[in-house]
Amino acid sequence: MTLRTGNTLAAACLAVFGSLTFASLEAAGNERHERGVEVMDHLSGGAGQPVLEALREDYPFLAEGITGYALGDVWGRSELDDRTRQLAVIAAFAAQGNLPYMKIHAGYALRLGVSREELKEVVYLTTVTAGFPRAIDAAQALREVPDPTSR
Repeated sequence: MTLRTGNTLAAACLAVFGSLTFASLEAAGNERHERGVEVMDHLSGGAGQPVLEALREDYPFLAEGITGYALGDVWGRSELDDRTRQLAVIAAFAAQGNLPYMKIHAGYALRLGVSREELKEVVYLTTVTAGFPRAIDAAQALREVPDPTSR
């Protein structure tokens, strides 16, 4: 009985995955990567991302995960507009106390048309979700983010 179940499972897997080839998997990976590069270029205005480029040198697998999955698959989705996506991620990083990444995304947000007043509203909300110390840290960090025109 176990042998039949194993054979049936193997046949089902072959039927489902048999059409996938290494070439098709590689093409899908390249598509994800290209989509991720396009998202990064859009966010940064073509300036690239120094942290990601540095990771690519020493941690290529991690850099490709960021480019293919985080940027290509997640950031590349169209259900949220750029402004909403940036405000959401800034709020998350502020609540986590992850200030370096919050500042990077605040810069992207300003470049994409988010106002400083909207960023202040995110800080105010952070007092509710993560407390005053995190909100104060976020407020101080946002003061260090230059306006996109002064770069």
